[in-house]
Amino acid sequence: MRMRHATASLVITATLWAGCASAAFAQSARRGGGTSVTIPASSIVNPLDAGKRAHTNLRFLLSPEQFRGTKPQFTGPPYAGYAYEVPASLACIYNLVTPQRGCNPNVVATNPSGGGRAIAIVDAYDYPSAASDLAAFSAQFGVMPANFTVVYALYGGATPGSCTGAATTPPVDPTGGWEIEEALDIEMAHSMAPAATLYLVEAQSSYYTDLFCAVTTASSLVQAAGGGEVSMSWGGGEFPDETAIDPVFTTAKVVYFASAGDSPGPIYPSASPNVVSVGGTTVSRNPISGNFIFENVWQDAGSGPSTYESRPAYQNGIRNIVGSQRGTPDVAADANPYTGVWVLDNFVAPEYGTTYCGDTPCWLIVGGTSVASPMWAGIVNAAGSFSASTNAELTRLYRDEGSDFNDIIYGTCGYYAGYFASFGWDFCGGLGSPHSYKGK
Repeated sequence: MRMRHATASLVITATLWAGCASAAFAQSARRGGGTSVTIPASSIVNPLDAGKRAHTNLRFLLSPEQFRGTKPQFTGPPYAGYAYEVPASLACIYNLVTPQRGCNPNVVATNPSGGGRAIAIVDAYDYPSAASDLAAFSAQFGVMPANFTVVYALYGGATPGSCTGAATTPPVDPTGGWEIEEALDIEMAHSMAPAATLYLVEAQSSYYTDLFCAVTTASSLVQAAGGGEVSMSWGGGEFPDETAIDPVFTTAKVVYFASAGDSPGPIYPSASPNVVSVGGTTVSRNPISGNFIFENVWQDAGSGPSTYESRPAYQNGIRNIVGSQRGTPDVAADANPYTGVWVLDNFVAPEYGTTYCGDTPCWLIVGGTSVASPMWAGIVNAAGSFSASTNAELTRLYRDEGSDFNDIIYGTCGYYAGYFASFGWDFCGGLGSPHSYKGK
């Protein structure tokens, strides 16, 4: 592997009229503008990729009418008055700091603190401006500078997770989606655990052979740091041979997190019993004030029982819901793009120019369960438990359900919206979203 210290055409864009999810949309609607929901090519699900290649789990918002011709603020939310999530508002909602009424992104300023040992983010392709963008993001929101390193991984061998020695810089993703994914992942993980050593491990491509090698590389880095977390915001449809890959996620002192997906049904590696499956929620805010109301289901989030993975022991308490199969997700957090998070990705700016980003720096509002996985990895890291394995961490989470989570009890999800949120664990939000560091 090789270290360095520290992209992007679009395929689908659907223009939706502003609704009442946040103050930003309300303002846009009053001006007669629209908000674009963009799904990059990297997040398009191709059934033929199952078992071969992964997709990202993100989509983002851009409204040229909102930002064009204006300059972002030097600190705080880049564009004042829009109620999209920032590190301090997420910390407020999830009780990681002393909460303030409303948890308004334009008012709160106390960021998460703490963190230790290491977090490794695994993604595909190169993100050339990773280090500078992370530094600028941190400065924008008053998050402490990151101890950040980019690592390259190179596949080699006959078994899942095999790697060779030295690796060259991966190519840039021609679709641009993976580089937005990397920006999102490192910024969310660092925001939640700013004192942790952070690695971005870049695979040579989005093929599983390359990605699982990168997971092995990431696992070694985290283990050498004394333990921590590996976050994987990507995945794909389940496939019969997936159980043979499950041992890749068993390195001692490492807890693995994976996004549950952005469409109905389970995906892999989220469905692995050796991974914390992270689903998505919606953070509802008052459309006039921007104040937090409550958290409910994000209907598009991945969920459901695995086709190939058996129920693990830590889910025995919910056997009446999941039956004999592993149920996903385990936990959840904000993922709805309409209530998304601010992400800085300046590498995208030269390609999209003023059409999407307005003037640089290039700020995007990003959603998808790709938000939730690195966020949870950072929160668990900052909680300081440093479990000996994912199984140990999940046993802790399922044992301590209740006041340790925000129970998501409103909404539906899954195929045909056939699952309903309810009290306790359910397919729409798992155990729920974080409520303080307790039990993590």
